[in-house]
Amino acid sequence: MNSMNSISYLKIPGCMALLLTLLAAATAAATASAQILPDFTRLVDENAGAIVNVSTIRRDERTAENEERLDEILRYYFGDELPNIPEDQRREFGQPPALGSGFLISEDGYLITNHHVIEDAAEISITLNDRREFAAEVIGSDVSSDLALLKIDATGLTPARLGDSANLKVGEWVLAIGSPMGLRFSVAAGIISYMGRNIPNGSGGNYVSFIQTDVAINPGNSGGPLFNLNGEVIGINSQIFTNTGGSMGLSFAIPVDVAKNVVGQLKAKGVVERGWMGVGINEVSQAVATDAEMDIPAGALVNQVIEGSPAERAGFLNGDIITHFNGSPILSSGDLPFHVGLTAPDSVADVDIIRDGEAMTLAMTIGRLASGNRTELSSTATDRNPLGLMITDTERADAASGVLVVNVIGPVGRDAGFLSGDILLSINGQETATVDQFNIVVSALPVDKVLPVLVERDGNQFFLTLKIPG
Repeated sequence: MNSMNSISYLKIPGCMALLLTLLAAATAAATASAQILPDFTRLVDENAGAIVNVSTIRRDERTAENEERLDEILRYYFGDELPNIPEDQRREFGQPPALGSGFLISEDGYLITNHHVIEDAAEISITLNDRREFAAEVIGSDVSSDLALLKIDATGLTPARLGDSANLKVGEWVLAIGSPMGLRFSVAAGIISYMGRNIPNGSGGNYVSFIQTDVAINPGNSGGPLFNLNGEVIGINSQIFTNTGGSMGLSFAIPVDVAKNVVGQLKAKGVVERGWMGVGINEVSQAVATDAEMDIPAGALVNQVIEGSPAERAGFLNGDIITHFNGSPILSSGDLPFHVGLTAPDSVADVDIIRDGEAMTLAMTIGRLASGNRTELSSTATDRNPLGLMITDTERADAASGVLVVNVIGPVGRDAGFLSGDILLSINGQETATVDQFNIVVSALPVDKVLPVLVERDGNQFFLTLKIPG
């Protein structure tokens, strides 16, 4: 009995020792795991002074209506003898300021925000982290990249450090600081979800290859910085995908390398010059890739070469598949305008192509994208129609008699299923052989009625349907 008690007594401390060892190991593992997670506190402390709040007052068609409402309210209280209210206060009545974010890039007051934050602004006010407020001057603004360079009259400021976006990796931690929903200097963290996301913008161009993140970006974050763990700005928050008006974990930032290029030009000359190639492009389908003896469908398929363009002079032909531009891989057709646009006009670029299954390289002197021409095609393209399609004459002898869809930027065209590169042959049974004919047909289309549209895509003709809302 005593022997058994003695043995039992000895086993209990042994189990306790083993349990304590296991607990210690688990605690150490948890501590090590916690140390792997980033600590953003130092990053925020070091960069808070560079973050600004951007508020604007816009003068639009509502101004007269707002002033009439103000007069009605004043008459209610004061009768016909209205008090004298300053013009700036009358203008602000009924027009809450638009809010956005931005960040300082120099000690003497230069700062970056989004173009859409300050577009059509009559007044722009900048609030620093220390609550000082300044009126801002627009040095330059670029709709294609959605970037704007502003200046405030201040010195001794704390600018953010600009990093490098060329070598970012999916899965990296990132941090956004901005003013979501007007809540100033709010911080949100996440990871990079995708690199090189192509999202055509409202100008019909596609000159930004976005950084996609799952950071909780909301209205008001626009124009604010996206930091890496080194405290460097690697992107400018610009867009979100949402069905609710708030964050759904799909946010998009403009790479800082694009911002460096755009802001440098805006500061030097107030405008942005972009390279121009002069081709119409489409995605490379599996069938096209197979015919070209490619392992995977990638690149940009040339479906039009503009007469007299840099591409024509360099020897490009319809059917060429562009796989690299100046060493950068072209994984999809949307990658090409981004790289061409960032290339300085009059410089020489090496473009790798596949033609009839053979790889070759063409040297091309880059042209200058004409002002107002936001596509890789000619300036005849237009989006001023209820279908939201940018179209141009095909200018191809081998093309069907129709207009070429350059870009799809409106909800009617997107819902119908149009793609860039489609040839639109007829709408509601009426031929659309030219841009002029297209415009005439579209101007007479009925609303709230399902209409058939004959389209050619990759050599196949089929019908889509669309409906123009009333």
